[in-house]
Amino acid sequence: MATNCKRTIRACFVGYVVQAIVNSFVPLLFVTFQSQYGIPLSQITILITFNFALQLLTDFVAAFFIDKIGYRAAALLAHGFSAAGLISLTFLPDLVGNPFVGLLLSVSLYAIGGGLLEVIISPIVEACPNDHKERTMSMLHSFYCWGCVAVAGVSTLFFTFVGIQNWKLLALLWAMVPLVNGIIFIKTPLFPLIAEGEEQFSLGQLFRSKMFWLLMVMMVCAGASEQAVSQWTSAFAEKGLGISKELCDLVGPMLFSVLMGTSRALYGKYGDKLELRKMMGFCALLCVASYLMISLTKSPIWALVGIGICGFSVGVMWPGSFSTAAATMKGGGNAMFAFLALAGDLGCSGGPTFVGLVAGAASDNLKIGILAAVVFPLLMATLVFGRKKEKEAEQSLEA
Repeated sequence: MATNCKRTIRACFVGYVVQAIVNSFVPLLFVTFQSQYGIPLSQITILITFNFALQLLTDFVAAFFIDKIGYRAAALLAHGFSAAGLISLTFLPDLVGNPFVGLLLSVSLYAIGGGLLEVIISPIVEACPNDHKERTMSMLHSFYCWGCVAVAGVSTLFFTFVGIQNWKLLALLWAMVPLVNGIIFIKTPLFPLIAEGEEQFSLGQLFRSKMFWLLMVMMVCAGASEQAVSQWTSAFAEKGLGISKELCDLVGPMLFSVLMGTSRALYGKYGDKLELRKMMGFCALLCVASYLMISLTKSPIWALVGIGICGFSVGVMWPGSFSTAAATMKGGGNAMFAFLALAGDLGCSGGPTFVGLVAGAASDNLKIGILAAVVFPLLMATLVFGRKKEKEAEQSLEA
């Protein structure tokens, strides 16, 4: 791999750490916001919803303007908005009359940055000229997991030894990551996503493609399979292990993120020895088994083990779906990756909501909600193995 290509990939790795920061840092401060600004829990919930809703909107809008401004401008905007959102957290709530409005404005800024990062980082890496694209894509997405672990771990250490009352200083320190990486992107080599001689699909061609919609459903399943359990890990740890809520907020999410990152890193290192389709199918079935373990076991320890297995099993689904799209729809271009990111984020928001609705209908039984959500990894397995049968049928007809 060329040195320039390595530099680009390293910058993209850090780009996913930036996305982890903007998604994971502020939730650690929700209790602090309640006490410092007197913001009720109902409004705190709006911050979460608004963040992901605006990221979804950014995913959608990006499909129509990324080609016009180019990846470098989009990367600079993404890092700039991310840094601005984190920095503005330190003064906007005090500057505007209503602290909640100040927080919402800050969230708006870094949500746009996070949405743009989701859209552009994977295709920038996919465009890099190297012989191990699937492995590199998996390794890339592992850095989001390591970023989440780092944010939780470093922030907890900071709050313990420096004091949570100094959270604004930590926000400025985290803002340095997108600022520095944005500067690096000014000179980082970027490569064309559509190879010379290839024709890029129009939006009409994409929407008429059966394969495009199959990939969209796969991305929804990947996001839902991941977040349907991930978003409820703290609750499981709190109810089952009898430890403090603060520790639960670390134990469940960090276990899930570490094993998900490990899965992606392992495939990134040894993926050339494995067929991506078989790996995705195996992981989807392993995910089904983990859902059943979490929802059907009576032991809280085994439920926690199931959460860990789930984190490991979902690791390859999201980057694997991106790699499958790049390999099967070479002319998909920027718009395809933007819509795939949109589908994945829809799954990320829809999966936990589905679990919550089913659990609520079953007298707040979280295990029933997760049992119902097994439909997502089951559908992923069906689509992955169904693609093989479809391909074999096409090959027999050609013969």
